[in-house]
Amino acid sequence: MANVRDCIYGQAVGDALGVPFEFRGRDTFECTGMVGFGTHGQPAGTWSDDTSMALAICDSYRELGCIDTDDIRTRFLAWYRDGAYTCDGLFDIGNATAQALIAGHGLSGERDNGNGSLMRTVPLALFDVTDDEVRAVSAITHAHPTSTEACVQMVHVAKALVDGMSVGDAVAMGGVDAGKPRGSISSGGYVLHTYEAALWCLANTSSYAECVLTAVNLGDDTDTTAAVAGALAGIVYGFDGIPSSWVDALRGKDVIEACLP
Repeated sequence: MANVRDCIYGQAVGDALGVPFEFRGRDTFECTGMVGFGTHGQPAGTWSDDTSMALAICDSYRELGCIDTDDIRTRFLAWYRDGAYTCDGLFDIGNATAQALIAGHGLSGERDNGNGSLMRTVPLALFDVTDDEVRAVSAITHAHPTSTEACVQMVHVAKALVDGMSVGDAVAMGGVDAGKPRGSISSGGYVLHTYEAALWCLANTSSYAECVLTAVNLGDDTDTTAAVAGALAGIVYGFDGIPSSWVDALRGKDVIEACLP
């Protein structure tokens, strides 16, 4: 059965694969492996805010054994202000996330439905959490029902995968049409687009590597799509299913290990 380590490493590797290509248009590049620099000028193997925020949640649960949104918010602020839960400092943060952390509450407008809470959601499937707790974790930054319910549904899908449901059945349960053509899959920053794209990538591939490369090569929000798809693929294929060369190249493994329950 999958564990938190499978999921988090799956997320971190997917995230790091996507970081160099963020904001690049579809089919203007091809990601075939772990490279550096590019969009954010980071060394190869560097993960972004997607993984940092997931690690903050994991670290809170590791220490407290429960979901405590005040504690999680404090850890998010330590990341935002001091570079906690990073390889060597923060280099990327979504506007809504920054605004919410400064304001001290999640944003709830219709236009506040970026993927900034979905990107940290999948590891919650490995913890003993309720739907309302998932909503509350989303609402630290993204409080609109579109975002909170996307996070709840993603956790349901991930839990089904943890429990051994087939990928096809889990994706269908999540309401995603795996048969849609690639051209109709959006990969920008809208939460429902990331939700669909990650599940579509999982459903249309047969290995961890194929899943995350497919996600990155959709373009645009490459790191987040691949982080979410990678977290799901980590559950399905396990840590041993991640190419060892990518794990070897991953930076900040000591930070990751320290946060695992």
